[in-house]
Amino acid sequence: MSTIQSKFSGLLQHPYEPLFLPKNNGQLVYDLPDSFFTDRYRPIEENLINRFGMAVDIPMNYTASDAVLEQRVAYFREDIGVNLHHWHWHLVYPGEGPASVVRKDRRGELFYYMHQQMLARYQTERYSQGLSRVEPLDNLRAPIPEAYYPKIIRSANNRTYPARYPNMTLSDVARTAENFNFAISDLEKQLQRVVEAIDAGFVVSPTGQRTPLDNFSGVDVLGDIIESSTISVNRELYGDTHNIGHILLCFIHDPRGEFLESFGVMGDVATAMRDPIFYRWHTYVDNLFQRHKLRFSPYTKVDLSNPGVNLLSLETELNRHASVKNRLLTFWQRSQVDLGAGLDFGPDGNVYVTFTHLQHAAFNYRLQVAYSGTARPATVRIFLAPKRNEKGVALTFEEQRRLVIEMDRFKVNLTPGINNIIRRSTNSSVTIPYERTFRNVSQTNLGDASFRFCGCGFPAHMLVPKGDTVGVQYDLFAMLSDYNKDKVDPPFDENAGCNDAHSFCGLQNRSYPDARNMGFPFDRRAPNTVKSFADFVAPYQNMRLATVTVQFTNTVVART
Repeated sequence: MSTIQSKFSGLLQHPYEPLFLPKNNGQLVYDLPDSFFTDRYRPIEENLINRFGMAVDIPMNYTASDAVLEQRVAYFREDIGVNLHHWHWHLVYPGEGPASVVRKDRRGELFYYMHQQMLARYQTERYSQGLSRVEPLDNLRAPIPEAYYPKIIRSANNRTYPARYPNMTLSDVARTAENFNFAISDLEKQLQRVVEAIDAGFVVSPTGQRTPLDNFSGVDVLGDIIESSTISVNRELYGDTHNIGHILLCFIHDPRGEFLESFGVMGDVATAMRDPIFYRWHTYVDNLFQRHKLRFSPYTKVDLSNPGVNLLSLETELNRHASVKNRLLTFWQRSQVDLGAGLDFGPDGNVYVTFTHLQHAAFNYRLQVAYSGTARPATVRIFLAPKRNEKGVALTFEEQRRLVIEMDRFKVNLTPGINNIIRRSTNSSVTIPYERTFRNVSQTNLGDASFRFCGCGFPAHMLVPKGDTVGVQYDLFAMLSDYNKDKVDPPFDENAGCNDAHSFCGLQNRSYPDARNMGFPFDRRAPNTVKSFADFVAPYQNMRLATVTVQFTNTVVART
């Protein structure tokens, strides 16, 4: 077997080691098949070897065969950029440390929203690949049918991340030497207390003081309880439900340490999203937040309208001459990453890893807005939603509402008359560019807060769902909301510093740049009269719906 190591060191952020702990000087090691150079890419590899001395290829789909249905979405789960985003997010928003590090603006709500969006994106990918809805892991005592064989190595001990076999069951974790002692029954009790708090509409502090949940900040309070942190209202009562779930799952193969096995991928923020069980556990966690959100009344016309603003048209176009409107194109891209001194073996000098990932053709949004009134700003909010499930059955609006994926959010300045707005996909408030996702970590100080923050953001190459070779239709939604109700002082420049991925990562050392609850306007249920997306949009001139088709071409293009 050939191996390649890349260092992803991080900061200690939780006492329940190893959960979500990129270790100081910790590393990931990819354990790859011997024959990882294909004839098709040999010229690329030989060119790299001639120029730089060494190149190693990470093949696609090396963790399972096509006979495993879940492998259809391995391109999402095992995408290096997706996992790096998750790692960076937890570095930026740790649960442990000084108050100045942990107590960031709307940290708990961001935990909810970022992970909810990862689930929505994953489910959207599943539908397009013929896979059903993710089943929540709501029974901690039932066999887990999903297996996962990660085939990656922890260089801290030069041993593989252990596999999880089909139909394994969780057990109490009793690894006293490592200070891991967690009973399933304790987690079940904690979860029940969280549910009771949600249904009661308040949480209780150790002194008996009640903190209400049924308000704007309630989801933030709830997030700091579910992903327990030092700012949890009551850690003793509500426990650490999210993290203990990860611990039980990551030790499922050796819960008592009898075989001296270390934790599985679910115990590390840099690898957890590779495992199908991550999405089942987080779907259950997200259902807790959705239970809370269902207590709120639907948004009203005052919340959703923007008087004087009429969104006349919405469309997309590729960055090419005479392109077809509202058709987005995806394909495979072959890229190289310079791991440099991040490698622990091999010859001196640069070492390049080549890998294949999803990519899309760059495109623009075009919006035409008629505005009557004095010049003023507005917030453009763009979302994409699947229209049908894996069987081709149309989704209800309630199903779509929970699966909308945020594509962009930005400020525009409206002037009286017709406003033509063009927005490049590369400017998305969700993503960061390739160069920031795949920076050479050996050349920077991971203890530097700016480095950690600037690496937070969904990878730009994964902005658009894969679709299929025929073309998958999606609902594209845009609205121009009232900026006076959106703004947070002081204003920020999305083009300054690393402010460009603020939807998922917020701003460094500043308030989250949107006064609305995250996910607005889809974070609350709609009135019972709304049966479709068209019904939701119809009453509001400041909203518009379009149908876009995402078509995948099964070809590989080298990154230039």
